[in-house]
Amino acid sequence: MHINSHFAVGIIVGSILHSIFNFNLFEFLLIVLLSFICDFDVFFAKYADNHNHRMLISHSILPGFLIIIFGMIFVWPALIFSGLTYSIHIITDTFDWGTNFFFFQKKQIGLKLLISKEEFENLPEYLSKFKKAESFFDSKYYKSKISLSIEVILFILMIVFITFFASEFFLLFLFYFIGLYFHLSRHFFLRKIERDK
Repeated sequence: MHINSHFAVGIIVGSILHSIFNFNLFEFLLIVLLSFICDFDVFFAKYADNHNHRMLISHSILPGFLIIIFGMIFVWPALIFSGLTYSIHIITDTFDWGTNFFFFQKKQIGLKLLISKEEFENLPEYLSKFKKAESFFDSKYYKSKISLSIEVILFILMIVFITFFASEFFLLFLFYFIGLYFHLSRHFFLRKIERDK
């Protein structure tokens, strides 16, 4: 899932919980921020196996679990739920390409619905067909009607839930478009590179 969709999940979860816990702005932002923050580990991909940022500890279940424990120690619901949104991110990432879920086993696990077993096992061969390796993943994502449908559904749910359960934070949904812009501009940039053969 793209960063904007993880952001939408954070808004949805934060809005539902806000109707129960009445979070202040900082707490609401914390819950939303931790729903997508781990995707910034892409900047450290050079330290990961095969330069795959999903093999880093930040893309395992461990950080979310630790955040939840700290939230329980400090009896701070917002921190507990921040750990929950972080964990939701990791769990949903197992559906498209998989993640190094438990970290220590150094294995990318999950359903990997956007990549076939044959492609996964012979990834270097498939990546070599593109000028930029990331074009392979980008094209698979944007050719998937399921991925694109989920993005639209999450956007609609985000608007509905923040409107009904956290209307005082409504304008925060505008940050969704930063993530969307990032992914779309990257998508068209990669398409241009691959087209100019």
